[in-house]
Amino acid sequence: MRAPYGSRPLAPAALAVRGAALLLALVALSRTLVHGLAEPGLALVFGLLVAAGELIRRDAVGEREPAPLAAAGALGYALLGESAGRPTAHGALQVIAVVVVAQALAALPRMACGRRTDADRAARRTLTVGFAAVCCQPLYHSGQAERWFGDGAFFPLFPLAVLALTALGDAVLAALLAGSAARAGGAGGLPPYGSLLADEVRAQAGTGVAIGATAAVTALGVAVAGPWAPAALCGPLLLTQVSVRRYAAVRTTCRQTMASLARSTEIAGYTPPGHARRVAALATAVGRELGLTGPRLAVLEHAALMHDIGQLSLLDPVAGGATALLPAAEQRRIALLGGAVVRRTGAGPEVAAVVERQADPYREQPLAARIVRTVNAYDDLCGESVGGPLGALEQLRLGTGHDHQPQVVEALGRVLARGGLTPAGAG
Repeated sequence: MRAPYGSRPLAPAALAVRGAALLLALVALSRTLVHGLAEPGLALVFGLLVAAGELIRRDAVGEREPAPLAAAGALGYALLGESAGRPTAHGALQVIAVVVVAQALAALPRMACGRRTDADRAARRTLTVGFAAVCCQPLYHSGQAERWFGDGAFFPLFPLAVLALTALGDAVLAALLAGSAARAGGAGGLPPYGSLLADEVRAQAGTGVAIGATAAVTALGVAVAGPWAPAALCGPLLLTQVSVRRYAAVRTTCRQTMASLARSTEIAGYTPPGHARRVAALATAVGRELGLTGPRLAVLEHAALMHDIGQLSLLDPVAGGATALLPAAEQRRIALLGGAVVRRTGAGPEVAAVVERQADPYREQPLAARIVRTVNAYDDLCGESVGGPLGALEQLRLGTGHDHQPQVVEALGRVLARGGLTPAGAG
């Protein structure tokens, strides 16, 4: 039995990340309290920028960077070496202290309103900003960065190099925390760390590039124009954040539409209650076991939710909704009709293609269609009482010559053996 949300034990990796961030924050705050703030005006400007970005962040499941404005402001302060042509005096520890205080102040009204806080993300930001500040501040103030890159057109390569290393470090931490969260949540079928890391690195090519570019331009703008430059330079990123939030809202609505359509087969009596939900959960776990992450895993989940929508074209429901027991030609007809419906939902052609091809011989299918076909057959066989999960798995293994890919069947067996999910047929 799983622990309630919020009471699950933290994995060692998450504990290590939080512990390192806490230690770094305590050292930075202690040093700043003892020595005082250098250039309090700059600290206030960047602290307000980080706090404002955190206050307007989007609370959405799976959002990689819900507060890009805060991230850009924090990184911009870490890269800052001059203000209006004069060298700055703040160091790496003051950067960390300002970012930590700004995040804490922004969290107070959010907690008062009942909005969730993300301790892992806060710890990750503290460590990544600290890394950028430690890389940048000593090299800048010692003059080593100028000796390496000069003071002309090539000098912007210095903050860009620091940002590239910071993005890589952030991807390493994000992948580590993603694996820890999945283990703590009891999810079956965890992808290899390499797959998680590759997914996070690919994600940096999107919002990460915009955040890094804004941070670099903000630091360079303050170096020329003074502390009021961030107000003008962060405007485009704020507009981008608003656009991303609207896109995320549309995406959420689309997913809700798919979930409602998936339930329509249950309401009409074509499939057993909970069938689509069980197949989607188990298919996603098998996909993780086989190394799928990010968009490919989302396509698999959506296709698994919608895999039976073609049954609405039948005059009479299949007994028990078990399409795996139908003749191959009938399975293909239902799959093609289901794909045609999915294409009209806005779910995307990739999802429709998986639904259309779930009844093909597995050697002709994409991996997502192979997974949906196998997991759907497993749930159908469990509903037919062929000997429970072990009997259903044995039936699937007997069909690996034509119907089911052996690697998918074995991945399903490993997920079920770990007990990460409720057995099929549980409702």
